[in-house]
Amino acid sequence: MPPPQPAPSPRPDSRAAHRLSTDPDTVERDLIKLVLTVVELLRQLMERQALHRVDKEDLTEDQEERIGLTLMLLHDRMEELCTRYDLRMEDLNLDLGPLGTLLPQANGS
Repeated sequence: MPPPQPAPSPRPDSRAAHRLSTDPDTVERDLIKLVLTVVELLRQLMERQALHRVDKEDLTEDQEERIGLTLMLLHDRMEELCTRYDLRMEDLNLDLGPLGTLLPQANGS
């Protein structure tokens, strides 16, 4: 019986290599998009938590003011970064397939 043949060394799939974009501008934009998506998710979570605390009357008026101002400034900065990298806020909402989208759909707010 002949000895077993060694497995062929893996070759990169030329189709996968063709789909992989190595353009530095695209890589930077995609990375920025991912980072901004995570920041937007955290911003929305912080906003919901702040609203919950306001509803529970768990914050002083000064704390409400500071949180509101901070969240507005963060939102404005997010919009500036999106503009800088030719993104829209809607572009940050990743499609998770059958799970839906990562961020809740904006409904006029």
